[in-house]
Amino acid sequence: MTSEQFWSNKRVLVTGHTGFKGSWLCLWLRKMNANVVGLALEPTNSPALFVRAGVGLQMTSIIGDVRDRGKVESIFREYQPEIVIHLAAQSLVRHSYAHPHETFETNVMGTLNVLEAIRSTATVRAAVIVTTDKCWYSRPVWATCCPL
Repeated sequence: MTSEQFWSNKRVLVTGHTGFKGSWLCLWLRKMNANVVGLALEPTNSPALFVRAGVGLQMTSIIGDVRDRGKVESIFREYQPEIVIHLAAQSLVRHSYAHPHETFETNVMGTLNVLEAIRSTATVRAAVIVTTDKCWYSRPVWATCCPL
């Protein structure tokens, strides 16, 4: 079986589809004839690959936040994905230092919302959960400014 045969007509949900990796993934999935639904925040960089490549024109693009449990659950109910690829995360190091609570909510609770939705959606056959270690510091941030 070829990749195109495997992905053809599969219902695939990609979180974080407006980011760099998510955009490329969605373009590839569409080339493989998958039916792609994406959930992500608006692109933050300009020019964004998502916008420049017209990624949203080739798929169902939903602007939303994985921290919104109700939104995540409603998307799973409506689109009944077979495969979930979870890329959504706050991965910017400096932003994570300045906003650790937001980073934790996005990366941990957002992932929990996706996992719970997967668990309660009978159509899901496979899931890929992508994570990052780039936004965590190896010692408490306060130690850099206030050494003991």
